[in-house]
Amino acid sequence: MKSFRGQPDFFAPSRPGERQAELTVKNLSLRWEGVSALNNIDLLIRTGEIVALIGPKGAGKTSLIDCITGAKIPQEGQIRFNDEDITGREPHLIAQLGISRTCQETHIFPEMTVLSNLLLARHPFYSYNIFQACFFSSRVRYNETRNRGMAELLIDLFKLQYVRKCLAGSLSYGMSKRLEIAMALAMEPRILILDDPFTGVSHEEVEDIKRILLELNETRNITMVLAEDDISDAVNISKRVVVLDFGIKLAEGSPDFIGNHPKVTKIYPAEE
Repeated sequence: MKSFRGQPDFFAPSRPGERQAELTVKNLSLRWEGVSALNNIDLLIRTGEIVALIGPKGAGKTSLIDCITGAKIPQEGQIRFNDEDITGREPHLIAQLGISRTCQETHIFPEMTVLSNLLLARHPFYSYNIFQACFFSSRVRYNETRNRGMAELLIDLFKLQYVRKCLAGSLSYGMSKRLEIAMALAMEPRILILDDPFTGVSHEEVEDIKRILLELNETRNITMVLAEDDISDAVNISKRVVVLDFGIKLAEGSPDFIGNHPKVTKIYPAEE
């Protein structure tokens, strides 16, 4: 499998502080259809961390991610990213700041090829006009080369070579998950938020994805939030764990601390 090591042009910040990803959530509450999905949630994500966000189905994990990424607007509280208030901001503007996500159900373009999906995810990085395109100027050549290079690197990393020309809609569920994560990474995020990245994926694919995420974190200092129902896979590669239950933050701490927390063990009893 190709590595990010030795690829200085990709995911490498060009200016000091470009990888800064300080996310602060304060007193966040979300209610819809008479249900309290989130209740006074506080959360701090520091640059370079891998944080696991766990809890049973209906705990509020996706609702919290939706608020952070602009898909839902909270009734109370504030969300700040690198000291900038992003509460209620439109999703595409939040994405431009460097927050990229995946969803529980894969969001890919089924009628496009795998390669085309990745190139489409690179659209914020195309910076030339129609006049420059007509004459295939140096700016156009640079854009096309860099964006194609990123797509090819991600295809190699996620082992998508043999399906690169296949329609995304023909992929297995596990391969669709790989493609969606690769598309989120194609946006060169400062903070990558993955919602259920391991659910429904084979053990071998889970281990491959975990290796890629760990390498990205170690070599490029990309900050990550991994939301999962299960306590194992996301927690195994995380430095800190946040547990939600019924829209309330139940516990927070190191994986060892969370594994022995009495309130958490009631939700996730130890296997006999």
